[in-house]
Amino acid sequence: MMTTSFHAVLREQVLDAAARGGTLRPHGSGSKDFLAQALAGTPLDMRGVQGVIAYEPSELYITAHAGTRIADIEALLASHQQMLAFEPPHFGASATLGGVLASGLSGPRRVAAGSLRDFVLGVSLMDGQGRVLRFGGQVMKNVAGFDVSRLIAGSFGTLGLVLDVTLKVLPVPQAEQTRVLELDETEALVRLREWGAQPLPLSASAWHDGRLCVRLSGAQVAIDAAARLIGGEAADGCAATGYWQSLREHLQGFFAGDAPLWRVALPPVAPRLPIDGDVLLEWHGMQRWLRSDADADALRHVVSALGGHATLFRGGRALDRELGVFEPLAPEVMAVHRRLKQAFDPSGVFSPGRLYAEL
Repeated sequence: MMTTSFHAVLREQVLDAAARGGTLRPHGSGSKDFLAQALAGTPLDMRGVQGVIAYEPSELYITAHAGTRIADIEALLASHQQMLAFEPPHFGASATLGGVLASGLSGPRRVAAGSLRDFVLGVSLMDGQGRVLRFGGQVMKNVAGFDVSRLIAGSFGTLGLVLDVTLKVLPVPQAEQTRVLELDETEALVRLREWGAQPLPLSASAWHDGRLCVRLSGAQVAIDAAARLIGGEAADGCAATGYWQSLREHLQGFFAGDAPLWRVALPPVAPRLPIDGDVLLEWHGMQRWLRSDADADALRHVVSALGGHATLFRGGRALDRELGVFEPLAPEVMAVHRRLKQAFDPSGVFSPGRLYAEL
């Protein structure tokens, strides 16, 4: 379908829903439907237009339609020795660019390269009045003090229909090596804190069940020097690549099962969590995955006291309805969310309640 005709179809559906008080839920492959709160609204397939709009390897950016498979984008970048440095999780072979942006998730390299939001240069969006708005990058200045193109990251389709996205890309590292060490959780946190304070080429870290994996990326001479400092054993190259990909996609055994999976964000100085459960550390301990049946309110109280916050990532759906997937927002922050929702979607057409019941 041509872009203009696809946009016309979308606009007709948006205006119709707004006129009759209906709701719509933008989606692609559905690979991230399990995230956030319950799904609501008539599904609106955003894969009617796919493909890369512009790619300039020398300028380090790519623009593609939201319905484009993220795997296809990564394959194109790889052919030019470039990458999406925030390593977005796919959670499915047909995951789309729009879904990646809407979920706002980043993978193992986020600790070194930055988050998805840091790489968003521009976004084209259809709002709740059927208007096509262009923000960021090479298109249009942002409004009202907000960097709107980055604001869309993690909005789960609640502000509008993402039509296309422009992302910054980076060169693939010259070399990589993964070091493996046998350490308990407390010692792993201490080591990661020490290494993170030094100018080492650390691009990822993960600890689980007494085993710490640290990825080094960059010039070979820098990797060799860091490897001597860190110690441990070098992992086989192919095995290491598979390990980080399986971690990104939650294919490791830790992530299997129905027990509640919490995503806990903490400052780098936070100690071991005093909560019963199975823990996997990422991002030098700043992201901690916790499998636990602990009381949700008590868990969040403990995490908050350590300066962090907890999100119910998967499982435990009975808890969703009672306490919500995300941390409750302070009244002043919720007020900002309400104003943004009103500005972009005054009739409440898009994905009601996906982030918070009040939205």
